[in-house]
Amino acid sequence: MKICVVGAGAIGGLLAIKLAKSGNDVTVIARGPNLKAIQENGFKFIEHDGTETITPLRALSSISEAGPQDLVILGMKAHQVAAIVHELPALYHEETMVLTAQNGIPWWYFFKHGGEYEGRVLESVDPGGVIAANLPIERVVGTIVYPAAEIIAPGVLKHIEGNRFSVAEIDNSVTPRIELLSKTFKEAGFKAPVISDIRSELWTKLWGNLSLNPISALTHATLVDICEFPLSRDLVAKMMKEAQDVGEKLGIAFRVSLEKRIAGAQAVGAHKTSMLQDIEAGRAIEKDALIGSIVELGRIVNLPTPHIDAVFACVSLLSKTLADQNGQLKITP
Repeated sequence: MKICVVGAGAIGGLLAIKLAKSGNDVTVIARGPNLKAIQENGFKFIEHDGTETITPLRALSSISEAGPQDLVILGMKAHQVAAIVHELPALYHEETMVLTAQNGIPWWYFFKHGGEYEGRVLESVDPGGVIAANLPIERVVGTIVYPAAEIIAPGVLKHIEGNRFSVAEIDNSVTPRIELLSKTFKEAGFKAPVISDIRSELWTKLWGNLSLNPISALTHATLVDICEFPLSRDLVAKMMKEAQDVGEKLGIAFRVSLEKRIAGAQAVGAHKTSMLQDIEAGRAIEKDALIGSIVELGRIVNLPTPHIDAVFACVSLLSKTLADQNGQLKITP
């Protein structure tokens, strides 16, 4: 397949490298030192067992230069999509798929939903409906991202754990194109099942992210630290319970218990969440897609989310403070 990955960060980079290694024609859209390093040296990949490889990739700064693609993967953070959505038509041919690989509640959540909120725009993830108005919904396919990875230096990606990317049409139908996407990902070494209920699986992953990510960003603690410290573990559980109530009101079936979900995060170990990595690096954080969206959904279904609201307020202020100061925050020995 001819594939363009827009945003060569941790997840976009992981996909680009492995899809290129399996024989696909891959272009990455990157910027700054990361772009320069990939162009000059290739993309260095450090496996979780320490094995290192270098993959030459076509790397560009401009979307318009890439040309039509069979698959466009949006690998950037959720809050970065609106800024580039007007440029995406340069990548389309008649059958081009656009895979959204963002964490949190996606902008398309109520599109092809079939419920009473069909077509409703979520302001927390798509302010003003910019993405919905400019990205044709018939092109969109979804994925649930499970791997953890980190850009540890420009052009250097470290894979921490996980290799599953569940894929689906957003109306949960099984189509030839989603089967092709699954096959392409599997050939690249990923677990990529076609799932029958993308929103329920999305909530199961988000369930932990909406609590663990902001608590990690606020406390600079790793997953295992948060889950083993009684007070923070209790806060995680209370936030997750509020989210579960909202999800169930929207018809979501949670297939694992709350405690099992926390235990799964604890088992990952001393991993810094993506939000903590962004705070340490001085990057904007995914607060709206991961947490603000749940606050908004709670308002839509008339359910209170007091613990989520409080944590969202604190992490939003931290984000604003760092942005105002053009700063970063990291604990050093």
